[in-house]
Amino acid sequence: MEIVAYNGTTLAFIGDAVMTLWAREKLVREGYQKPNDLQNMTSHYVSAKAQASYLTALIEKGYFDEEEMEIIKRGRNAQTKTIAKNADMMTYRLATGFEAIVGYYYLSGQCGKLEKLWNEVVMLGAR
Repeated sequence: MEIVAYNGTTLAFIGDAVMTLWAREKLVREGYQKPNDLQNMTSHYVSAKAQASYLTALIEKGYFDEEEMEIIKRGRNAQTKTIAKNADMMTYRLATGFEAIVGYYYLSGQCGKLEKLWNEVVMLGAR
């Protein structure tokens, strides 16, 4: 199956895992070791609120091309039975769109774009 044909929730499922690994690796490399601290700090990068804010800021900067915006929209508009625990529905949908583009980059082997996106996220998260 072509990656571009995967549904938005599948892409977001993979994107969530990639984002979590990125954040955890960043924190461990910075020297954090206590599991509770790592978990709390990881949520700074992977919470729905954080991911929605990254996506919004990057869209405002014109970061994504037309094809990438289609992937994001597919994730954002995906019908899901999941109810957001710590975010309103719009924030949750934006976060799902962000996770979808991360999953798309990962599954399509676009390592350069993944790295560039992560660097943008780190800069945005430093605000």
